Amino acid sequence: MSKAKVAVIFYSTYGTNLTMAQTAADAAREAGAEVRLLKIAETAPQEAIDSQDGWKATIAETADIPTVSHDDMEWANAYIFVSPTRYGVVASQVRAFIDTLGGLWFQGKLANKVFSAMTSAQNVHGGQETTLISLYTTAMHWGAILVPPGYTDQSIFAAGGNPYGFSMSQGELTDAGKAAIAHQAKRVVTFADKIA
Repeated sequence: MSKAKVAVIFYSTYGTNLTMAQTAADAAREAGAEVRLLKIAETAPQEAIDSQDGWKATIAETADIPTVSHDDMEWANAYIFVSPTRYGVVASQVRAFIDTLGGLWFQGKLANKVFSAMTSAQNVHGGQETTLISLYTTAMHWGAILVPPGYTDQSIFAAGGNPYGFSMSQGELTDAGKAAIAHQAKRVVTFADKIA
């Protein structure tokens, strides 16, 4: 039986990262992990949200998904962060949440846990790799154990070949993308089990 307790933590404006997070959560469950699918709180002004139908729709669609808490961060022994790219780094909502974790970090409660990340951007060269690396830099400060997908499965190549973590640009999540996400999530579970 798996000992992995995976927190799949996402922020999504228009639904892409939500779909990616749901796919990762399903794959981690299939691999035997206990999984919590968790959203990051919205910090944008309501008038900005109201100006975009897609944004409003995503907020409505995620209304029943719990917001990530510090208790969730302590509970998990593995994290999969899913964030859109904003100017080559994570969305400000994600950074705002991460910046609340100083107390847990100081107590060592984020250390020795598996960490992996995924992202999306408007276009192929929209900062996907730098976004993932910025998340991994944070995880290194925590003392987390990085588990990127690398080139460990043919699905990585079929989905575009990003060894840092699954990433995509505009459009629907393809079957090749779903397979790459599943491989990455199952890899997280495998290493979480080894560490546990």
